[in-house]
Amino acid sequence: MAAEQATRGAAAEALARTLLEKSGLHWRAGNVRFRGGELDLVMHDSAAGSLVFVEVRYRRSSAFGGGAASVDAGKRRRLILAAQLYLAQHPSLANLPCRFDVVEASGEPPQLHWIRDAFRADDC
Repeated sequence: MAAEQATRGAAAEALARTLLEKSGLHWRAGNVRFRGGELDLVMHDSAAGSLVFVEVRYRRSSAFGGGAASVDAGKRRRLILAAQLYLAQHPSLANLPCRFDVVEASGEPPQLHWIRDAFRADDC
């Protein structure tokens, strides 16, 4: 079961990356792990001049709320911490404006919904 979920999650992340790249964002990194958090996708939005940290949330069904609903305050704090650690490892990016997006994926085949600027670091 866990392996199946991991496979679906990886497929959803690949679809999300394709959607974001077709929309003009440029991939920088994926599945960046830190103690206490992981960044699914790190993208660069050259049009806005910003770094975008993307959380991809897959749900087989949206009956109990969409993927964005599962990005609660605790998850947001972990994402912000991971983003801070990423920026510490990449000081040349530290002065770029940053935003946090969520891509919801639900159903089979997954339908994607991209939520730009889903939350801000000062929301937590």
